[in-house]
Amino acid sequence: MWNDADLYHAQRDFTSDPVSYPGYEMRIFIRELAANYQHYIANVDAAIAKQVNATDIYDPYTKGVELDIWVKNPDGSQFIGEVWPGFTVFPDWFANNTQAYWTEALRNWSNGGIEFSGIWLDMNEATSFCNNSCGTGANMSDPPPVLFPGNPGDLITAYPEGYNSTIWGPSGNMSINGTLTYGSDGPSVSSSLTRRGIGAEHQPDANLNAPPYAIHNGFGPLNIKTISPNATHAGGYAELDVHNMYGLMEEKTTHIAFKDIRGTRPFLISRSTFPSSGKWSGHWLGDNYSKWTYMHYNIQGALQFQIFQIPMVGADTCGFTGNTDEELCNRWMQLSAFMPFYRNHNERGAIPQEPYRWESVANASRTAIAIRYSMLPYWYTLFANASMRGSPTVRALFWEFPDEPELFAVDSQYMVGHDILVTPVLTPNVTSVEGIFPGRGEVIWRDWYTHEVIDATIGGNTTLDAPLGHINVHVRDGSAILLHGRPAYTTTETRAGPYNLLISLSADGDAFGTAYVDDGETIPPTPNMTLTFAAAENTLNISSIGDYYLAQPLENITILGTASPVSVSAHVGHSERKNLEWEYVERQEKLVVYNAGLNLNQITSILWQ
Repeated sequence: MWNDADLYHAQRDFTSDPVSYPGYEMRIFIRELAANYQHYIANVDAAIAKQVNATDIYDPYTKGVELDIWVKNPDGSQFIGEVWPGFTVFPDWFANNTQAYWTEALRNWSNGGIEFSGIWLDMNEATSFCNNSCGTGANMSDPPPVLFPGNPGDLITAYPEGYNSTIWGPSGNMSINGTLTYGSDGPSVSSSLTRRGIGAEHQPDANLNAPPYAIHNGFGPLNIKTISPNATHAGGYAELDVHNMYGLMEEKTTHIAFKDIRGTRPFLISRSTFPSSGKWSGHWLGDNYSKWTYMHYNIQGALQFQIFQIPMVGADTCGFTGNTDEELCNRWMQLSAFMPFYRNHNERGAIPQEPYRWESVANASRTAIAIRYSMLPYWYTLFANASMRGSPTVRALFWEFPDEPELFAVDSQYMVGHDILVTPVLTPNVTSVEGIFPGRGEVIWRDWYTHEVIDATIGGNTTLDAPLGHINVHVRDGSAILLHGRPAYTTTETRAGPYNLLISLSADGDAFGTAYVDDGETIPPTPNMTLTFAAAENTLNISSIGDYYLAQPLENITILGTASPVSVSAHVGHSERKNLEWEYVERQEKLVVYNAGLNLNQITSILWQ
């Protein structure tokens, strides 16, 4: 459950509105979520409201004054911008006391009822709605009016991208239309970037708000809608030279505070990022639009951020800005189920877009989320590898097949890890999709749902059926993937169920895979287990290294690409042999072992002959 900034009282950080979100009711609500193994994520904006008179006491501001942690003007006065609460100041992450301040503010907020299990950092470029230190010398008792999006009188009235008012009329039900409605093209976006000049320490006489070699900023001068380049930080740093680090340093500060307060691994999502942000936070792709083009951008953005070493990334599913429709949301909910970060969120004032608003979207979402939950051990291993080895969680096709130039420009498909190929529908009003299958005929690709081998065009596109509610997913040969056997309502309940194992053999009869498992919450170093699965010559060898005990049994094993066996057995420990129940499906060359009940801490091999 995510709460945007409408949680706040008067749009002020570390508060909750006493009418809509009173602290004592929020505590009850959040604890009810926790009892159901669900989580609550609270929004934190970077700007802190400036107290405007002596009677309107706002402790997060006065405490910051006491600790001297606000960004300043060159003359030493507070740099005062303007964000949702009106006039604001900005934490200086270089100041000595900012970590203690930020930790205390978050702890007080949690103790007051907002018992977050994750933090969503927003507006941290940092954003300001005015230019320069606009509050300097202003009348603090008369702050500028800021219309928070979605307030009465600020509803989003534009029709969804595909809505044709000449056919359905101006009073059509925008929340239910959505199939066969596409009517206009998405926006085109282009930009260019050049190097700016060096910083203030090398140009003491330079105008930092208009430095030489400034970037081609789309809004004009560099002081537009953000902290001015001539603002100063502790240590004598000019904002010009540390501006891009603002979000990163907030992420690090929040990460450290979270561990201090919660004692578990932090879950953070941030809008602003910088190299090394992936160590401290994940990222969502910002305020996108409810348009088909932006669903395509979702793939591009996620792949780019893998290169930036920020593996936890995704978009606001179904779009944030504007009104979505049924078909777009249907396709997008399925695509995002195969992204690292998965959230459906839109602006207040637009039509609601929760999946249950449309039966088709709810059904499509259930299908995709069930696959996502079954794949949680695979995803978790990808994140462990991203953390320890720097490998990406989702990958461009050319990443896995660098010797195939025809894949270099493909951004309408992507791979989850080494083994899963996703081919989503990115255009409206279609029931099929074209996708390329890498490997030039030397890789066997099998359908996730049917386990059928795909008769793919070599080096070119293959047309795949894609009715509304179906996303094409294929498994690479040579893979061994540990799965959760019974996807449940929450990740906690899913993890409590048994494991399954999916083996997709290569033409030579080989397969390989690993799985990393720990408790998912304890701050490392923590007990963990790495499982290795290696199949060859009708034998699957299983080895484990680590000190984490896997209580859940291995229930079912599916082996694709093998001949029909006579018997199937398991070796447990050094000597025990156990005959297993099995069946064989000739059409898919599929061996299914069921009700195995094997202990993954003890099993050493599966043999079929």
